Amino acid sequence: MDPVSHRIANALVGNRDDAATLEIALSGPVLLFTRDALCALYGARFAASLDDTALPMARPVHVRAGTPVHIGRAEDGCFAYLAVAGGLDVPVVLGSRSTYLPGEFGGWRGRALERGSVLPLAHDVEALSAERFARASRRHRASGAGGESARTVTWFAPALTLSEHEVPVMRVLPGLHRDLFDEGSGKVFLRDVWRVAPDSNRIGFRLLGPKLALAEPTEILSQPTCRGTVQVPPDGQPIALMADHQTTGGYPKVAEVISADIPRLAQRPPGASVRFAAATLDEADAAREMLASQVEGLIERILWEFDDEGD
Repeated sequence: MDPVSHRIANALVGNRDDAATLEIALSGPVLLFTRDALCALYGARFAASLDDTALPMARPVHVRAGTPVHIGRAEDGCFAYLAVAGGLDVPVVLGSRSTYLPGEFGGWRGRALERGSVLPLAHDVEALSAERFARASRRHRASGAGGESARTVTWFAPALTLSEHEVPVMRVLPGLHRDLFDEGSGKVFLRDVWRVAPDSNRIGFRLLGPKLALAEPTEILSQPTCRGTVQVPPDGQPIALMADHQTTGGYPKVAEVISADIPRLAQRPPGASVRFAAATLDEADAAREMLASQVEGLIERILWEFDDEGD
């Protein structure tokens, strides 16, 4: 859902971008490492702890085997990513290690995790974790986290996709069917505040607000959709398509969220507010390049701490 945070989490433990992470939405699990492991939790801010001590976020943490990791509720944002050195050892399906829940394939047995699930780690996770933590802490003295059960570093990665404002603005391009909506709906979409509905999911974020209407009843043939497409079903409440969106759709498209803002939109939890603002294609390109530069720059700084270009 938030590919930027997934990449940063992997970088924090020295992984490549394509290593599998554990995506955690709104409320997290209790995990038990059966082997020593270097991990990092990055993205939305969660109430997390090692035994009775707060788990430091956005930095590598070397956890001892047998240490319970409690990840509670999200305090800011929606999705966080737990990366482990070497990645989660799940198979590659169609070029990805992710789980596609609607199709029930990929990831860990094609489903969300359940109580008692045992996730395989890299066969050399202990040696890999010890070696990478030694590199990550060589410039700074390592500090304890959770008493003797874990160690961490003093540096951390700043958040890139969490919004600083209570009502963040998401930039949009005109949708293919923008001119089919009545004049009032076009103005309302860009003027009013929208709330993420409780029944939103990985397929789409339903947006609660004023109803949007077409100028005249029109039948739309199914057409390709992409992440960020904002469709308007007959009830007039827009749906912003997200990571698990369908490939085609027949609802009229009022807007397209620019790619640079999609990770920020993904971090808006149910009940959170958003606004939309018109952007040009040049502005969308510039925003995409700026985000890419921020991400690459942050990853370079993280890898400098490891004194390595990734394994």
